[in-house]
Amino acid sequence: MPTEANQANALDRGAVVQTCRVLLRPIASLLLKCGMTWREFADVSKSVFVAVASQDYGLNGRPTNVSRVSILTGVSRKEIARVRTLLEQESAPLPNKTTDATRLLSGWHQDPDFITPSGEPRALPAEGSGASFTTLWQRYGGDVPVTSMRKELERAGAITVLQDGTLRAERRYFMPRSFDPQWMLNAGSILADLGASITHNLDVAAEAPSLPAVVPSKVAARRFIGRATSDSVDVEARPEFEAFVEERGQEFLEALDKWLTEHEARPASGGARKRTRLGLGMFLIADDQ
Repeated sequence: MPTEANQANALDRGAVVQTCRVLLRPIASLLLKCGMTWREFADVSKSVFVAVASQDYGLNGRPTNVSRVSILTGVSRKEIARVRTLLEQESAPLPNKTTDATRLLSGWHQDPDFITPSGEPRALPAEGSGASFTTLWQRYGGDVPVTSMRKELERAGAITVLQDGTLRAERRYFMPRSFDPQWMLNAGSILADLGASITHNLDVAAEAPSLPAVVPSKVAARRFIGRATSDSVDVEARPEFEAFVEERGQEFLEALDKWLTEHEARPASGGARKRTRLGLGMFLIADDQ
């Protein structure tokens, strides 16, 4: 069986980097909409690299040791030990590196100079030497110009301008667009399922690179991934296609749901039946221009 190193060396590094950029674009877009900075993503990414290398790349069924994780990920042994400790402490948050906007809003909700006696953020005048938005920005705004900061917070609905011209904080954390948390979890789950199937198929291909195109034992091991696209569709036909996918796609998903329900594991006389998760994901492809 090919080793991880041999598999990696067989790949064109330029192609890997380009693929990584393509994969990260929708993820970066999603996370930017949620207010996550690249520093936060870098911390999360590092912890995931360590977790995957620790759990999935052990030899002879044993957990991956620190030295091997360091070789695979490029993370120092000392840093791996620190990250592993954080991963073991489920309640411990990742390092908190917030945006300038979030830091400003947090200060507005916590700094005694900017809250009321009851602990609520005060409505602040835009300027002034005392408690004002300008002094708040000077204390917590980082290197973002005060005008740009105010406009972005207003645009995101994080602050509002009252009739008397003062500014009121509406949120404690900066999020450019509001999303239902359940929608976000679902989006992450869809990306995770697709990524897991792609990785699975790469592993299957690496294990049997010389097999014929059709080998029943291996066909069953691969997971279906396919697309039907065209780069020359009349733009006027897009609404018709969307309606077609909505109708026929829903019919297909309902048929799949019926099949899955009919094949659910039932209690057996010999004991509980072994269960597994199966399903199929579908999504419409379109270039928004």
